[in-house]
Amino acid sequence: MAEYYDPQTYPKQWNYLQSGTIIDQYMIERELAHGGFSSVYLARQLSDQIQVAIKEYLPRKLAHRTWNNLVVPNDDESRTLFMRGRALFFEEAKVLAKLKHRNIVEVINFFQANDTVYLVMTYDYGVTLDKILQKKSLAITEAFLLTVFTHLLTGVEVIHGNGLIHLDIKPANILIRAENDPLLLDFGAIRHFPHDPQNQRSKVLTNGFSPIEQYDIRGNLGPWSDIYAIGASMRACLDGKIPPASTERIKQNDLPLAAKTYRKKFPDYLLKAIDWAMETLPENRPQSVTELQQALNIPALSDEAVNGE
Repeated sequence: MAEYYDPQTYPKQWNYLQSGTIIDQYMIERELAHGGFSSVYLARQLSDQIQVAIKEYLPRKLAHRTWNNLVVPNDDESRTLFMRGRALFFEEAKVLAKLKHRNIVEVINFFQANDTVYLVMTYDYGVTLDKILQKKSLAITEAFLLTVFTHLLTGVEVIHGNGLIHLDIKPANILIRAENDPLLLDFGAIRHFPHDPQNQRSKVLTNGFSPIEQYDIRGNLGPWSDIYAIGASMRACLDGKIPPASTERIKQNDLPLAAKTYRKKFPDYLLKAIDWAMETLPENRPQSVTELQQALNIPALSDEAVNGE
């Protein structure tokens, strides 16, 4: 018999792990962020009190937390999807634990508890790029853009070199640390490429930053998809707002070229690279990080660096 779950009467405080909760070898301090599929907490390692970030798999449309912190499917119909998503989340943790680069958030542990799975990451101090743009707390200059996106691209090149695509690059997932050193966050949408049709998972979409092919279940996803998101993130820095969605641009592209709009403020090569990265059709964009790096006059990584050696 299916379990009855009424979200209207479900205690709100059970949605998240409470401060002071001990889980595995960590103590939860507070929630940092949450989305439709997971929550992220600030925690401390019990052994040495070092702060870490812990990501918990909890898809709220499929499951809920009980009074004793177990995460259970809402009903029998949700169980299959929940179990499949949990397995994919755990595989994601295994993959990320192998990616090592100073501009990619580092996974240091993953484990199962409370009938769900957890991913433990290093905790870095900084401000996400979207907050910087909202508050206009830093001047957006040529030097700022090149510093942030030069380092970001080297991290993304490592991801692509391992046969993966991020698929959720956006200012909210770019942490800006001291000296404008970026850290790419949130790998919840990551996929292998070429894409395995047998390994279907829910789409993660962000209007303004997701390319047109990401909206189509049969879309041809690849490094060029992350390139669009990087170009859109750079354009957001220029405009101070989210670009129009690719679904709108494919029907009627009212977004003026950066090369025309900002020609008096930024050099031509930089603006043309942004416009190229933001081409709506995937075949018209740079097909690799290397191509965009060349357009931005950025030296490419060696093969050893791409492979994380």
